[in-house]
Amino acid sequence: MKISGRTKAIFILAYPIVIAQLGTIIQGWADTIMVGQYGTPELSAAGFVNNIFNLSLYCLLGISYATTPIAGALYSQGKFCQLLRVFRESNAVNLLTSLVVVLLLLLLYCNISHLGQPVELLPLIRPYFITLLISLPFLSLFNSMKQFFDALGDTKTPMWTMIGSNILNVILNYFLIFVFDLGLLGAGIATLVARISMPLLMYIAIVRGPLLKSSDFQQIKTQSQSFRITWDGMYALLRLGIPISVQLSLETCAFSVGAIFMGWIGATALAAHQVMGTISTLAFMVYYGIGAAAAIRMAHYRGRSNWEEVRKTAAAAFKMSLVFGVIIVFIIYSAGTPLARIFTSSQDVTYLLLTFMPAFLCYQIGDCLQITYANALRSVENVRPMMLYALISFVLIGIPLAYFLAFTLDMGALGIWWSYPACLTVAGLSYYLQFQKTVKARTADSIE
Repeated sequence: MKISGRTKAIFILAYPIVIAQLGTIIQGWADTIMVGQYGTPELSAAGFVNNIFNLSLYCLLGISYATTPIAGALYSQGKFCQLLRVFRESNAVNLLTSLVVVLLLLLLYCNISHLGQPVELLPLIRPYFITLLISLPFLSLFNSMKQFFDALGDTKTPMWTMIGSNILNVILNYFLIFVFDLGLLGAGIATLVARISMPLLMYIAIVRGPLLKSSDFQQIKTQSQSFRITWDGMYALLRLGIPISVQLSLETCAFSVGAIFMGWIGATALAAHQVMGTISTLAFMVYYGIGAAAAIRMAHYRGRSNWEEVRKTAAAAFKMSLVFGVIIVFIIYSAGTPLARIFTSSQDVTYLLLTFMPAFLCYQIGDCLQITYANALRSVENVRPMMLYALISFVLIGIPLAYFLAFTLDMGALGIWWSYPACLTVAGLSYYLQFQKTVKARTADSIE
């Protein structure tokens, strides 16, 4: 396969993922814009809660990521009995995991007043926190179903589902925040309703979709025993999903602790951090879309033991991410003040946000590298080393560096953002080297 053909194949899978993620970003921007226009205290409270929940969201997302390499390999081998069983097992595992996370967050909620946030924000933080908490099981089910569809090479169904739910979210935001004057609580209720709709739409898609109507499934549908959930299957998903979840959680931890540090500095710093974080997700989600598409391709090649194509697909994905990253960063960096004004009317928040831009620019290569090769390692089911690399990069380097720059060197909020290029680059290089080592070893094994 020529490079152009490989890149095209990745793009065909990637663009629905990217469009869906861009829709999510636009919805997140709409949330931030509407809440920011409603009031700066609401924007600060949203920034704190969203950063706390990001840790849980990525934890749950990591569990769902286990579905794609397992289901993708089975699909490439034509093992449809096992494939449908994995679908059920994935839903069960993701739902149960979300309930555990809900209980842990309830404990955090009971102690939220001890996290050092401004006292005046607590009445805004608490109800918003609860609405997002209720939505987690529904989001977790959607994640499971999305990864299953991705494994089959169908990235368009999740795209349309996410776009539809995002439109619903934005419409409800307007009415609940402004018309009914619910403010930040209205944004939380809108998110809850949108997340409830997502797994319902995905379930309809799988029931009425082409897989269950295909001739392959018709031949094996009488084998009901093959579709029953097994403990071995659930354990296999957890064995792969938990390391991924830990890796993503450690990565998110650096940003979540950064939000707590921002709260120590003040409401203005926390608001600027929320807006900059929202803007920066534009590049992140494009990298994620390309990396996820490449992971689907690599899972299929792994199922056929084509390790050379696994390696080349990862390299092609990284090059694609760099190209799109340069374009996106140029647009964001050039927009400057007008972009900041969309999110907030506060001059202090705008000024501080603009000082974050150079740090945002510097960490893009590291972010691109770590997203691409983290997905590559997931696709080949070698995820345990990533936990150690993430611990070193984000917890042992990122968090202490953020504190040192912000408070010891008195750089304030800017110091926190300058810690991100270092930890992301270390993580990216570590994942890249581990992937190359893994592919080399697997290639040697297949030759023998």
